[in-house]
Amino acid sequence: MEQFQHNLSHLFSQLGLNNSDEFIQSFIIQHQLAQHQNIAEAPFFSAIQRRFIKECQEQDADWCEVIDQLDALLRK
Repeated sequence: MEQFQHNLSHLFSQLGLNNSDEFIQSFIIQHQLAQHQNIAEAPFFSAIQRRFIKECQEQDADWCEVIDQLDALLRK
């Protein structure tokens, strides 16, 4: 099975968001997760985006590592 190396830019593109470095930094500054909140339940994502994140987590997909990275950045 082929392993993919995804990064934040790829994830934002996959989520249908602007994937520029400036947008990603702004997004992280403007959006934060509560300590108990799962990223797949974040209200600032659309239903389709939340479903994608949840399915990736449930399937332990290639995207999980970068989703975990974004999750950590949203908790700082």
